[in-house]
Amino acid sequence: MDVSSYVLLSHEQALRRRLDVAANNMANISTVGFKREQPVFHDYVEHADQAVTEDAKTTAFVLDYGATHDTTAGAFQPTGNPLDVMIDGPGYLAVEAPGGATAYTRAGLIHVLPSGDLGTISGQRLLGEGGKPINIPLEDAGNLSVAADGTVSGKTGQLGRIAITVFPSEAGVTPRGDGLMAASGGRELSATETKLRSGGVEGSNVQPISETADMVEILRAYQSSQQMTQSMTDMRRKAIDQLGKVG
Repeated sequence: MDVSSYVLLSHEQALRRRLDVAANNMANISTVGFKREQPVFHDYVEHADQAVTEDAKTTAFVLDYGATHDTTAGAFQPTGNPLDVMIDGPGYLAVEAPGGATAYTRAGLIHVLPSGDLGTISGQRLLGEGGKPINIPLEDAGNLSVAADGTVSGKTGQLGRIAITVFPSEAGVTPRGDGLMAASGGRELSATETKLRSGGVEGSNVQPISETADMVEILRAYQSSQQMTQSMTDMRRKAIDQLGKVG
């Protein structure tokens, strides 16, 4: 296999990665708090000592570097549950992940767990101010409200505050694979900095039309790459035939 074939192969691998990410975005159109992902690629440049021409000494390949997520806010979706919240701005809800680690999410579907603590729809305990869970007394369970600063109140008064954690760079916030995000070095917002909308959640920020158009573009690029591969194969076959006649 010559250099041109390797270049085309790296291009097709990058297209496959783009298609996987776009398909995952489409699959999460209805996922609460989901952030659209987009792949990031780097050039790998190889310099050869000898080549037919000077320009051919430098060859650029495509390398999969990772993925970033679009931080654009999704639309507010009313749910009728006074505990459900949408973060109005940057940041994440902190939850207790399996194993005791802290994970993060934008999905604000909140309810009272059997243990009496506030938790997510998936069963993780919500971590409030100072990283502590918010426990709800039995007499308050049916009469709860969440203020814009995250304060949770019941019939007996204030019960705790939902904390929002922000990070210096979104590049360090990565999917864990279980619907949660992993990150470190975050800062917990104060009550005056916290902005929550209760009674609803943040919808996915995936735009179906944009993702569909992207998938069509990927398909066309792959078809063009395949045509180039076939053209080079035909050219090599003709060259071999001609050399055979000369011999």
